[in-house]
Amino acid sequence: MDFADLARRFADARFPNASLVLVSGSTARNERTATSDVDLLVLGDRVFSDERSSLAATFEHEGEVFEVFAYTSSGFNEWAERGVREYRPVIVDMLVSGVVVVDDGSLDGMRAHWAQTYAAGPSVSDHELRARRYGITDLIDDLADAVDPVEKHVIAFTLYERLAELVLIYNRCWIGTGKNLPRRLRELDPQLATALGSPLVAGDHAAFGQRAAYELERLGGRLQVGFVR
Repeated sequence: MDFADLARRFADARFPNASLVLVSGSTARNERTATSDVDLLVLGDRVFSDERSSLAATFEHEGEVFEVFAYTSSGFNEWAERGVREYRPVIVDMLVSGVVVVDDGSLDGMRAHWAQTYAAGPSVSDHELRARRYGITDLIDDLADAVDPVEKHVIAFTLYERLAELVLIYNRCWIGTGKNLPRRLRELDPQLATALGSPLVAGDHAAFGQRAAYELERLGGRLQVGFVR
């Protein structure tokens, strides 16, 4: 199926006044699965008929599910800047890497601006890095002490998430949520991603905790006494 044409027909039906429409995600990368939806970024100052400046919603069109992120210019800037501050600029990524469906001529200028921000990676304060080390130290200890099997699983997966995020932002890489977090870690360091993921998948919590402690040392080490939140 030609998803660019499908997306254009959807945009014409739902957002006829859009200035920019881009397909992103697995559809843009030709990595769709049986349950994939079509991620769509829609921009335009006349895209809404009311006073809203943003919309995140799911639609069905011609048998396909569309996950739409729509913004006015001010709405996009607001949410893009928020994503940058939170180290997860999803809509900036969509803008920079998406496949163009509709372009009124403004895309090149927007991409030139936001591509610089995206390429630079996150800017993280020393206090933020220390706060994350403090939280990970606590999780490593909790995992070592846990007896209940469910608690062990919950702590281990939380530890993986927090540690992977720290590794990424420490190396000035953007983080992700869900399946995108291990993907970003693999992009940064495939060997590290395997070293952390393998014991977690195997349910070897002791080995995972040891590896987590090792990686924390590489990022500055344990932090407890004396840290002021």
